[in-house]
Amino acid sequence: MTEQEALGAPARTGALIVRAGSAEHVPLPHGGGFDLLADGADTGGALGANGLTLGAGADGARPHFHARSTELFHVLDGAVDFSLAGGMTTVTRGGLVVIPPGMPHAFGAAAGATAALLAVLTPGVDRFGYFRALGRVQHGLDTFDSLLPEQDRYDVHFLGGADAAAWDEARGRATPGRAPSR
Repeated sequence: MTEQEALGAPARTGALIVRAGSAEHVPLPHGGGFDLLADGADTGGALGANGLTLGAGADGARPHFHARSTELFHVLDGAVDFSLAGGMTTVTRGGLVVIPPGMPHAFGAAAGATAALLAVLTPGVDRFGYFRALGRVQHGLDTFDSLLPEQDRYDVHFLGGADAAAWDEARGRATPGRAPSR
């Protein structure tokens, strides 16, 4: 038995390495996209990670929450508007946001700005299928409703009503009810 196992930590057989340019890229119609870095299965359930680039003013995720997972965002470039439990804040390059389970949130590139983010979800959930489905939805190849039965599987629980209306208003849109983009 290793010292790590004796202390209750699972034994690792090796490090996960994702080399630059080797991650699957899921393009989005605003010119951005997801880079699928690590799924929950890749890390023994420890975490999931993806890169996300957003075109100028593009939504990253409409209002939702995670029941089981904490989500971390590191803004690598640009400016990102975050709605956190209904309050709005803008985070720029180098900033970090950590969202606990159950907290309603949404995010998108600030008006006139692009953005690049690293997103980490812990514990890890297998969500690559979710990001691929979002790409199809964003390109009009599938409907948002196809994601609804998968909310528990991906630990992404979508919010509508007042949460969606407040997000749309904050983003300068008067058309609530648009499909979430994440």
